[in-house]
Amino acid sequence: MKKKIFLRGLLGIPLGIAQGYIITILISLIHADGYYSSCVPDLVVTMGSEIKAVIFQTALSGLLGAVFAASSVIWEMEDWSMVKQTGLYFIITALAMMPVAYFAKWMEPTFRGFVSYFGIFLVVFIVIWSIQYFFWKSRIDKMNEELKTKRKQ
Repeated sequence: MKKKIFLRGLLGIPLGIAQGYIITILISLIHADGYYSSCVPDLVVTMGSEIKAVIFQTALSGLLGAVFAASSVIWEMEDWSMVKQTGLYFIITALAMMPVAYFAKWMEPTFRGFVSYFGIFLVVFIVIWSIQYFFWKSRIDKMNEELKTKRKQ
């Protein structure tokens, strides 16, 4: 199990970096008036240069990818309830996401900013969880129907 967690974490690093990069492109398309915004301007100021800010944000994105990927082993714990799996996965990913968002300057450094960002994280988590739940429920229902058909034959 430890080896699986470690290997998934390693795989998650480049995936997190790629997702972070894609997000900067999407945000730039929406908010940067035709320019590419590699990171939040406040992060550039804090880090002292754009390249330092980009490197720092890339490392944080890799860390997030590693945490999300490594903690995905939770979904394979067959003796755990779905509530326990979901709760633990949410807690682990939120505990990683919130400090990363704070240090990367993705959220306003106030209580209101924290609550707002956490709310967005919660909504995105629920949407993605629901999509995955209904996708897998549909596949399992289909497999069960196929088993019933085979048993009748």
